[in-house]
Amino acid sequence: MQPQNATEDIVIAGAGLAGLGVALGRAFGVWCWSRRRRLIRTSGFAFMTWTNAFRSLDALGVGDKMRSQHVQVQGVRVMSSITGEVVREIDIRVQGKWGPHEARCVQRNVLLQALEEELPRDTIRYSSKIVSIDQDTSSEAKILHLADGSTLRAKVVIGCDGINSVVANWLGLAKPCDSGRRATRGHAKYPDGHGFHPKFMQFTGKGFRAGLVPFGDTDVYWFLTWSPSCPDADGKDDVEQSAAAMKQFVLTKLRSINAPPQVLDAVGRSQMNDVLVAPLRYRPPLSLLSASISKGNVCVAGDALHPTTPDLAQGACAALEDAVVLARCLGDAIVGDGSESVEAALLKYAGIRRWRSAQLIAASYMVGFLQQSDRAIVRFVRDKFLSGVLAKGLLMMPDYDCGTL
Repeated sequence: MQPQNATEDIVIAGAGLAGLGVALGRAFGVWCWSRRRRLIRTSGFAFMTWTNAFRSLDALGVGDKMRSQHVQVQGVRVMSSITGEVVREIDIRVQGKWGPHEARCVQRNVLLQALEEELPRDTIRYSSKIVSIDQDTSSEAKILHLADGSTLRAKVVIGCDGINSVVANWLGLAKPCDSGRRATRGHAKYPDGHGFHPKFMQFTGKGFRAGLVPFGDTDVYWFLTWSPSCPDADGKDDVEQSAAAMKQFVLTKLRSINAPPQVLDAVGRSQMNDVLVAPLRYRPPLSLLSASISKGNVCVAGDALHPTTPDLAQGACAALEDAVVLARCLGDAIVGDGSESVEAALLKYAGIRRWRSAQLIAASYMVGFLQQSDRAIVRFVRDKFLSGVLAKGLLMMPDYDCGTL
């Protein structure tokens, strides 16, 4: 436990991708405050890491390490919702505005460990969660109240504390909305090799969408999103009763669109504790256009700034963008010629990330609506005319350069 009223220059609430990225980009004088040591979790166990994320990782110095540990995804296969066969295939290694595209399915904890290993020792401090923030009456510092009753005094506070961010709440950002959709994710292991091509398989059905992608020779990541039916008398919906019921639910959905046997096998061999259900939430994108992303010496990044549905696989990628931009802005102010204050640096960061964040949230929500809709006319237009457009749309948001440190 930290002593009462310990004082730090820069405190980052949270040690996820955004928090560790900012700390690494700054490299000194920053403390990541995490409520607990990292645990392996399958809610976001792995994620698609697109071109924009690898530019960010290159800026942070760990891009090549991730490339060496994860297979490059070569393309997207759009599968028929009637026959289960491939109806369209797109090569995602094409040239973009900033160079060739690349994508890999990256294990979250492998990336977190890589970022952590690059930081000075003891940068991450494990303690109770931050529960509230007060203004120090004698200075511009903030008083952070922790759940164990202790307090921490910080000259600069960066909220990377996730979708339920205490820092975002202090800034007055709009609360995340429930999209009315749910997601389940799984990890299947094949000790002798899985045999899948290094391609992202995408399925759409009546009111649901699913995907599967390998991230190594022996591991496969899959997901399914859907809109639940009305909750039962106990307030639970669809498959919250048990993990076994959830797995059967996924298999039933995939069988309804004649998904290939190897896809069904991947779901069937997933361990029960490798499957979780989570509501898909997002921050209203228009609210960010006028929101106080920064206020004085406080700002937010990552999911604390732009919680989004996963339909463009850009949540983690955008968090890494945030990290590079914020670290650069802070560095210019702190180690520059002294002409720019930290407050001005945080405002600059907010200006750079405001529209980008709103755009990502809105685009992801619309793609999810089109791909998962159970309305007959929307399904007809999607399947007949838009499947290729939506698949190519996966490359639009990654074609972005956040710059270097």
